Parts: sequence; C-alpha cells; structure tokens
Amino acid sequence: MNRFAYASPATVTEAAAATGLVAEAMVTFDESAVLKAGGIDLLDLLKLELLTPSVVVNLRAIKGLDAITQDAAGNVAIGAMATLSQVAEHPLVRGSYPALATAIAGAAGPQLRNVATLGGNLLQRPHCWYLRSPAHHCLRKGGGHCFAIHGENQYHAIFDNHACAIVHPSTAATALVALNAEVELHDAEGATRRLPLEDFFVGPDDDIQRENALRPREVLTAIHLRKPASGTRMAHLRQGEKAGFDWPLADVAVVLAIGPDGVCREASVVLGAAAPVPHRARAAEQALQGRHPGEAAAGDAARAALRGATPLSLNAYKLALFETLVRRAILAALA
Repeated sequence: MNRFAYASPATVTEAAAATGLVAEAMVTFDESAVLKAGGIDLLDLLKLELLTPSVVVNLRAIKGLDAITQDAAGNVAIGAMATLSQVAEHPLVRGSYPALATAIAGAAGPQLRNVATLGGNLLQRPHCWYLRSPAHHCLRKGGGHCFAIHGENQYHAIFDNHACAIVHPSTAATALVALNAEVELHDAEGATRRLPLEDFFVGPDDDIQRENALRPREVLTAIHLRKPASGTRMAHLRQGEKAGFDWPLADVAVVLAIGPDGVCREASVVLGAAAPVPHRARAAEQALQGRHPGEAAAGDAARAALRGATPLSLNAYKLALFETLVRRAILAALA
C-alpha cells in the first residue's frame, strides 16, 4: 500500500472540492485524492494497489450525513453516511420499506454492517476477480477484453454480459431500485441534483469504464424514498452459497401495488447479481400488472423474468435459481 495524506473536511462542499473522483465508483486508478465513507471497499482497493491516491478524504467528520428523516408527506431521506446497521434497524425503514431492511440485514456480517455505509455500499467496485487482480488488465482497466466471458464466470452476469460480465455488487441497490429510490448529489459549488437510482448506475454498453453517473467534484449525500402507496406489498429474497456473510448468487426484490379489488396496479421486479447494474425484469412486471396475483401469476412472472438472459459457460444454474426466487418473492410479498 502506498503512503497517502489524510484529510477530514467539515462540510460536503469542502469534501467535493478536495477530490475529483470517488474511489469506490470510478475506474481510473491514478486519483490524486479519493473519498472515504466506511472505507471497507476502499481498504481492499488500496491493499491491491488498484488505487494509489496521494490524499484520502474522510467524510466521517461531516455532521448530518448519517441522518434518517421523514418529511411531512411521509417520504424518507437516508443520509449516505448512515451505516448499514442503522438503516436495517431503523423503525422508519423497517415499517415502511421492509424489503430494504431485509436486504441490508443480510449483507456481510454484523461487524462490517456497523462500519459500512449505505452510500459506500452503492458505490463499491464490482467484485469480479479479474477486475481486482493486478495480473489481469481487463476492459475496465483499459485492457483489450473481458476475461470472465470465456474464463471463470460462475458468479458473473446472465444479462447484458456481452461486453463486460460483472454483476453489480450492492444488494441494497436491488431493493432501492425496486422502490424507485432517488439519489441526491452535492458538488463543490454547493449545488445539488437528484436523479433516479436506476438512472444513476451506468452499464458497460454505455461506458465500459464507469459504473455510475457521478461527476468530478461531486459527492453522494442522500438516498430518497417516496412514501409507499396504500396497499403496497414488498419482499426481498437472496440465495448464496452460505446462509450468511456471503455474496449472493442471486437476489430479488419485488414491490407490488395492490388495489382494493386485489388487482396488481403496479409491479417492480428487480434482480441483483444478474447484470452489471440492478436488472429490472420488465416482462415479469407486465405479467403481474392487471391481474389478481397468486400462484399462477407468480409462476408466469418468474418465467418472464428470464427473457433475454444469455448465461455464460459456468453460470446457467442462475436461470433456475432466479426463476425460483422471483416466484417465492412475489408470494412472500403477498403474504
């Protein structure tokens, strides 16, 4: 690990001005300064010397970035520096967004959840072993091709995997995209902007060397969630090789808006660990809308969720796994 200086600005504007890029988000590996939230993923990148900053800018000293608040309309804002434990255990989250609480409560172990932040979780780098290997100069590092497509790809993408086969590393993102969350971004001039989280993530077909839409000298400060409509049901399910403390092989978030007549008015079905960004299964959503959801509709949606999948040589098992999880998540939401 290279030597670096350490700075702790007191405001978001100062932090944004101190660095051009966020360490966990961007692919260029020669930043002069990077931001540190919880530091879990950043420490790995520093140890591997995939990042060699001259300055690490700590966000912990900035007051209010860990707040979880609710406005008069019932909408909830979660500060980017709120730890995963804070979010998973907060009564506002558990009461109104149980799918998010479940997704986060199953991430990593309790020690990491007590340190890792929601913002850092969304901005962590993919955990593709080729990307993180100093010996492999892959596409994301400016190389000529994706080693995973014809290599060890058992944990890689089954959608949108023709250019780069990474899967998005954040389980929280799966639930947040299903909930139509928005992110708040703050720049060095004090201006803020908000955009849907689904639009914030950038896939390899749009830019092979970016994973999100952060601009230089910009900081992720909050995640915004609308108050769920009456009749909203939701669930999150994951499956890993181990019951806990493990990266998911597949995870699914389902959010259903059920009318007074029992008909599904709107549906969100999002797959995690399936694509370079959280994958919205639009065919599955269409299979649910306008129907009385039950076993038959859940089965139809589960099969529809796999339309367009292009599994690689070692990960076709994910097809049956996702079909099962989608069906079970729909039924769990209804229950």
